[in-house]
Amino acid sequence: MASDLFEDTRPYEPLASRLRPSRLEDYVGQTHVVGEGAPLRKALDSGQVHSLIFWGPPGVGKTTLARLIAHYVDAQFLSVSAVLAGVKEIREAVERAKQAASMGRKSVLFIDEVHRFNKSQQDAFLPYVENGTFIFIGATTENPSFELNNALLSRAQVYVLKSLTADDLTQVILNGLSVEGVEQADQEPVRIMAEAADGDARRALNLLEQALQLNGIRPLSIEDAQAVLVSSLRRFDKGGDAFYEQISALHKSVRGSDPDAALYWMCRMLDGGCDPLYVARRLVRMASEDIGNADPRALSVATSAWDAQERLGSPEGELTLAQAVVYLACAPKSNAVYSAYKAAMKRVQTLPGYEVPLHLRNAPTKLMKGMDYGAEYRYAHNEPDAFAAGESYFPEALAGELYYQPVDRGLEQKIRAKLTHLRQLNEQSQMKRYPTPEEGQD
Repeated sequence: MASDLFEDTRPYEPLASRLRPSRLEDYVGQTHVVGEGAPLRKALDSGQVHSLIFWGPPGVGKTTLARLIAHYVDAQFLSVSAVLAGVKEIREAVERAKQAASMGRKSVLFIDEVHRFNKSQQDAFLPYVENGTFIFIGATTENPSFELNNALLSRAQVYVLKSLTADDLTQVILNGLSVEGVEQADQEPVRIMAEAADGDARRALNLLEQALQLNGIRPLSIEDAQAVLVSSLRRFDKGGDAFYEQISALHKSVRGSDPDAALYWMCRMLDGGCDPLYVARRLVRMASEDIGNADPRALSVATSAWDAQERLGSPEGELTLAQAVVYLACAPKSNAVYSAYKAAMKRVQTLPGYEVPLHLRNAPTKLMKGMDYGAEYRYAHNEPDAFAAGESYFPEALAGELYYQPVDRGLEQKIRAKLTHLRQLNEQSQMKRYPTPEEGQD
């Protein structure tokens, strides 16, 4: 009998695959797309299915929904993974679709990770989408606006699939337990795994499968659930949409002076595996872009946190990042320096390269002095209050341009008042130098 253990030649099929629903009624989540009265559900009920792009994070049901669509319209399902496939696989799929069409049957061509195809490969589908050889369904975790051809996007309706909720994943796990013949009374272990799966049904079922393998296919305990949560399982695609969405949320929380939300998003990123030094670099950017001279200490705090993170490493260094995040969020805000920099750079890039005025040029040689380099330059420290009223430091064509407009917050309140005073002195000096005709007669 012992040898019988090795006689089972059935291929292994993961629980996530075995639990894939065959009816829309069993499909969990995405009610905004396939619920009663939703756009795609109406199309399915009418039998008028068009080419589609499903955009959403991993494990939210993109492949399953594509299979269900093929089933609902009685079409053969052809699947190609852009990760593994090339021109050969595309041609084979097209030929199979043509053969089915010649016999009066529809085909659904599903392209998983479609964003991994280059632009030329994406173009290859266009003629067959146009002539109806197949219904094209692409799945992507990346923003289609950036990753897909405009020509393909114009021929396919984009549907955004959302991360599954903890309630959705609880239902998915309970369905998995039912398939395995386990009667689960205690809901707490299920809830623990549902929350740890972070919106991903495939991950939830993989956790469940691991737990059942450990406990011998019996009702789950809290210890069973915790045993399979050996590491962070948060979704964080280093370089994908989730990455940029979370750093955007962190930046906007700091800008919006919400230290609690800023801490939350920073911790989400660190928990998901983001390099702490990347966070440190972004904090330095925030210090200049959103705080600037309203509180110049913010830049010192941010650079010090970066330095401390490099010196201490993880996990000690992250506390200094938290300190910097809270400081930046609570600091007075000003984007005046950021705006001034952009305005000045735009002027430089769109104007001729004006020469430096003679009076601002250095004159280290007799020849240069003879050419009036530095002539009529007024040394500010020899002037009242170390300010040469009326002096111009711009090229003549740009004299009087203003880029930096300090806000009325933090230290920039004082900077604003000082600059206003200095500009008034400049105006008074100009009036003395170039009096009006009436004043000249007097």
